[in-house]
Amino acid sequence: MPFIPHTQAEIKAMLDVIGVVDIEALFQQIPTALRSEISTEIPSGLSEIALSQVMQKHAQQDSGGICFMGAGAYQHHIPAVIQQLAKQDDFFYQTEAHQGQLQLGYEYQLMMGELLAMEMSNELMDDGATALAQAILIAIQINTQSTSKKILIPRTLDPQYRKTLQTLLQYQPIELIELPFDLKTGRTDITALAEYKADDICALVINQPNFFGVIEDVDSLTAWTQNRSTMAIGVVNPLAMAILKPAGEWAGQGVDLCVGNGQPLGLPVSESTGFIGYRPALAKQVTLSKVHINEKGAFDLKNTTIQNTHLKSMCCTTFYLALMGAKGLYETAVQCHVKIQQLVQNLSTLSGIQIPFKETPHFHEHLIQLPISAESALKMMAAHNILGGVDISADYPELKNSLLICATECRTEQDMALLSEKLERVLATQMGAACNLRPEGF
Repeated sequence: MPFIPHTQAEIKAMLDVIGVVDIEALFQQIPTALRSEISTEIPSGLSEIALSQVMQKHAQQDSGGICFMGAGAYQHHIPAVIQQLAKQDDFFYQTEAHQGQLQLGYEYQLMMGELLAMEMSNELMDDGATALAQAILIAIQINTQSTSKKILIPRTLDPQYRKTLQTLLQYQPIELIELPFDLKTGRTDITALAEYKADDICALVINQPNFFGVIEDVDSLTAWTQNRSTMAIGVVNPLAMAILKPAGEWAGQGVDLCVGNGQPLGLPVSESTGFIGYRPALAKQVTLSKVHINEKGAFDLKNTTIQNTHLKSMCCTTFYLALMGAKGLYETAVQCHVKIQQLVQNLSTLSGIQIPFKETPHFHEHLIQLPISAESALKMMAAHNILGGVDISADYPELKNSLLICATECRTEQDMALLSEKLERVLATQMGAACNLRPEGF
C-alpha cells in the first residue's frame, strides 16, 4: 500500500491521545546501551538514486552487501515511480486482456523493436536462455534453404544459456557445435568458421557483449552468415544496445532473430524475462508472437494471454523504457562502461592481479585473474559484505582463478575503493606477504 506521511499536526494529535509528549518518549524503555549511535539523518536535496544509496547503506548494517556480481543478472537503479505505476489496476489486475494490457503490449513491442533496430518484437518469455532455445527452433523451422539442423554456438556464450540449450534441445535432432574463443582477445575465433565454409549450417549464434564483457566483432560474424543458407541469431544485453550498434544493423542487413534477457530494463536482480526481436518477413512463421501486421500496416494483437509474472515484468520494462528514453538509456550505459574501466584500472595496480583480454574493448563486465583461489577470495570478501564477482573456473578451466566482475551505475567510487582495499588485504593474507594482517582486521 502507498506510504502517506503524517503532518506534524496529525502526529501531535496522536501523541495527545496516548498522553505522550513526543515520539522519543516512546523509546524510553529501551536501554541506552542498545540504542544505535549511528546517525540516521538524511541529507537534504539528494537525487532519487543518491537517496536510494543512503538507505541501502543503512539496510546493509543488518544484511546484504556491495555487489560486483553480474554474469547475466545486474544491479541497476530502478526509479521508484516504476513500481508505483505497475501497481495500478489498469495495467496489472485484470481477469482478461483489456485496454491497459493492450496499450502496454503495443508500447513494449514498439520500444523494444526500436532499441534492437528490429522491426518487430514478441511479448515476454521466461528468460533469455529459453528465448534463445525458442529462436533456434524457429530458425530450424523457417530456414528452408538449409536441410541440416546444425547450430554454431560460441563458447563465449553465457554457460547458463549453453546448459539450458542442452536441457531443452537434447531430445531434438539438433547438433549444437561449439566455437572456440581467442585466448588473447576473449573474442569468438572467427578463423574457426573456415572449417564450416562448405558445410550446411542452419544458424550461427552471435552474442554482444559476450560472457566476459568483451565486445565481439559482430559485423564479421554476421557477414559470414550472409549469402549462404545460414541464419544469424543475436544474443544481446539490451542496455548495451543503447550505446553499441544494435543487432538489426550488424553487417548492414542485421540478424534474423535477436534474443536476450530483459532484466537490465527495470527489473530487480531476482527477476528475469526473455524477448525475441525479428523481421516482418518472419511474422507469420513466428508462432509465439502476439503481434502481426495487417494488410493496412497497423499492429493487431491477437490471442494475447500473459501470465501475471510476465505481465508485471512487461509493465516494469515498458515504464522503464518510457521513463528513461533513448538519452537516459545511453547515459546509464555510458556510466556502466566508465565505471568498469575505472574499477579494472584500480584493481590492476594490486600485486599479483592479471587482466585478461585487456586490449579488447569491454562493456559492463571484465575478467581479473588472481594469484590465489578465486573461490577462497570470494568467501573472505563475502564475510565482510562484499560480493566480489563470479568465479568462472568451473566453466572455463583454462582461465584458472579468474573472477568476472561488474560495475553498474549504482557503484560509487567509495564502493570501488573498498573492493580494491579488501581484495588487496585478501591477497596479502593468503599469500603471506603481510603477516601482521588478519582477516578480522578488514
